[in-house]
Amino acid sequence: MGRRKVEIKLIENKSSRQVTFSKRRSGLIEKARQLSVLCESSVAVLVVSASGKLYNSSSGDNMCNIMDRYEIRHADELRALDLAEKTRNYLPHKELLESVKGFSNFSGGPARDCSVCN
Repeated sequence: MGRRKVEIKLIENKSSRQVTFSKRRSGLIEKARQLSVLCESSVAVLVVSASGKLYNSSSGDNMCNIMDRYEIRHADELRALDLAEKTRNYLPHKELLESVKGFSNFSGGPARDCSVCN
């Protein structure tokens, strides 16, 4: 007997939704860690809950180092983005990046100051 296929739609029951969010968030972070170990890569995961709480994890490198590399490689694209339009249902980009500053990376150490996190 196998697992039944879960229909991807909003979970109406708030308690069930929170449990599912927590389990799937943990699973996503574990898969990111495995990808980092198996492929010797740096992986960063940011998850923002419906209440606006930020969860992050990094593996293979510090979160700010990964974000700095992304910012350098995609500087022109980032400048061209209309962040208000792209993130209207989420925290403002600057506020999201500032929130990352205070979080620990996957290995448990504090995130260092970096240009993206300032």
